[in-house]
Amino acid sequence: QVQLVESGGGLVQPGGSLRLSCAASGFGISIYAMGWYRQPPGKQRELVAAITSFGNPNYANSVKGRFAISRDNAKNTVYLQMNSLKPKDTAVYYCNAHWGNRDYWGQGTQVTVSS
Repeated sequence: QVQLVESGGGLVQPGGSLRLSCAASGFGISIYAMGWYRQPPGKQRELVAAITSFGNPNYANSVKGRFAISRDNAKNTVYLQMNSLKPKDTAVYYCNAHWGNRDYWGQGTQVTVSS
């Protein structure tokens, strides 16, 4: 059974940090492009960061310099380190795996940035 399970979300104060994890099962992520998306309240889902199968990252302009995506193919896991968090980063964060016509999503993890 193919699964992506996100963890690490929660409530954090502005300026704080969180590290999200996305553990894959039922398939190997090594050939997949992996991404983190987010959906703020009342808004559409948007790409936050992605990493190719070769390990090349790219980021939305809104998170450049603050977030870092990484992958550990041996652990079948992708991470999103989020620093200097702002209230506008509040959203449900989703993990995505993409290869060819295969597209898998996790169930999401809530990140709330508030004082």
